[in-house]
Amino acid sequence: MQTKKLYYEYFSANPYNAELTEIRHIGEKEAALVLDRSIFYPEGGGQSADRGSIQGAALLDVREDGEEILHIVGAEDARRLKPGPVECLLDLRRRRDYTVCHTAQHLLSGTILRITGKATVSMRLGEEICTIDVDSPVLSEETLLAAEDAVMDAIEENHPVIIHLCPPEDISRFPLRKAPPRGEDAIRVVEIEGNDFSPCCGTHCASTGQIGMLRILGAEKYKGMTRVGFIAGRRCLEESRLLRKNALTVSRAFRVPLHETGEAALIQLEKSARLERRLGELEEIVAENEAVLLAAEADRSVAALIVKTYGDKSMEELLRIGRAAQKKNGSFYVLASETDLKFAVFTRDKGKDLKALFGKKMESLGGRGGGGNGFFQGRFENGSGLAAFMESLQEGKTE
Repeated sequence: MQTKKLYYEYFSANPYNAELTEIRHIGEKEAALVLDRSIFYPEGGGQSADRGSIQGAALLDVREDGEEILHIVGAEDARRLKPGPVECLLDLRRRRDYTVCHTAQHLLSGTILRITGKATVSMRLGEEICTIDVDSPVLSEETLLAAEDAVMDAIEENHPVIIHLCPPEDISRFPLRKAPPRGEDAIRVVEIEGNDFSPCCGTHCASTGQIGMLRILGAEKYKGMTRVGFIAGRRCLEESRLLRKNALTVSRAFRVPLHETGEAALIQLEKSARLERRLGELEEIVAENEAVLLAAEADRSVAALIVKTYGDKSMEELLRIGRAAQKKNGSFYVLASETDLKFAVFTRDKGKDLKALFGKKMESLGGRGGGGNGFFQGRFENGSGLAAFMESLQEGKTE
């Protein structure tokens, strides 16, 4: 059955009545509703499908299948429906968002083509960011700023957006930015007066002024082309609110005016980097001092094994200590961190297979780890397992 397509003309949050003609179950989780007429745009032309509801059933997707529009809902929702009159509600905010972004994409692509001579090869209207892939290996920052300014000029000039149907109109009359699809009985050509002509099946604003604003977020190399990211309409407002909120947080934290937050952040990062370097130097000194104490203990000990558990040091700190200690004599050092529930075995004797010496005992007490000659490490799920392992080493019960 052919579905009458009303989505190009319908742009309202008010209920719309249609006739549910068929319910088709798709697997166990979804079903497709077929209506005699539809206000819901199906996915296509780089634009996502509308959302909304049909008789209270939330739309998960809308797809075009030949002459029919399939409205995808959950299987549970579909079971309570039956053919007959239904109330359709369009998610107008989402429709408006994608309509604005799609019109903005046409305007941006046409503008970049006019400024650089480079065509848009593909586009994507994402949930948060939209992108176009321009057939150029590089677009300079100056070019992108010029394109952004030109787009904003066109928005403020409020050029009309005109839809042409071919036929009855002759498609050869239009200077199309891209080739029209083949095998179509009728092709929609979207004209942005003075800026762009493009074949497109998506939804579009009535004029450029309805876009409101466009911001180019950046560009990156992509498959020999340049991928340009942008936002438009209320997405610009939402980003502005978020940026201001974050900037105010930084401003209050650094106690500087809003316009000085960037410089203040750079100063703070430089200061933090200096402190981090100094901290690293001090940690090396602490590790060396602890290693000296461990080596002295090893020199006094009859056993060649030094076992020590630290309750206030991370495994990262113990790795520094152990590496420093193993350079001082031929003893075995087993150091454990109660904080991280980890341990490591260090020795400069590369002829000893530490896994063979310590692995079996570790695994018998619930630990996991690995290593080989000269170094072995492991971890436990709880403190009791680590404590039992270290205690067994203190008693000289390594296997």
